[in-house]
Amino acid sequence: MDVQTLAPGAPAPEVPDVDFAQGPTALFFFKVTCPVCQMAAPVARKLEEAYPGRVVGVGQDPEPKLAQFDREYGLGIPTQADVPPYPVSNSYGLSVVPTLVLVAADGTVDQVVESWDREGYNEVSRRLADLAGAEPVTVSEPGDGLPSFRPG
Repeated sequence: MDVQTLAPGAPAPEVPDVDFAQGPTALFFFKVTCPVCQMAAPVARKLEEAYPGRVVGVGQDPEPKLAQFDREYGLGIPTQADVPPYPVSNSYGLSVVPTLVLVAADGTVDQVVESWDREGYNEVSRRLADLAGAEPVTVSEPGDGLPSFRPG
């Protein structure tokens, strides 16, 4: 992985149909067959519900599989396909899914959370609220049935 690509403060690579200048954006990178992605999908949806229009899914599968994943796991966010050779995922230097990347309105990487990490997702939520001028929302807490951490 090119650590510089995902380092906070680094310029975020372009994502088709996403204009970072319109405001902070959380990118949820996932693959439909990944059990940790399946577990994290409803939390990505909570982020979108808390900060409408600020979360985009980047699925490493064709559109029909992404639509099925949405129905089955309740993703409920705008999603785009990143199929082989995975140009968007590779431009971000991903080595694991899920990966949640918060990009500020100036186009720089602000936060990165690899795998499922409750505190990491809650920190992205707090930071997204700060950047978007919204009230922060806790998206996962002990007792919600999710582990505190699970590698992707």
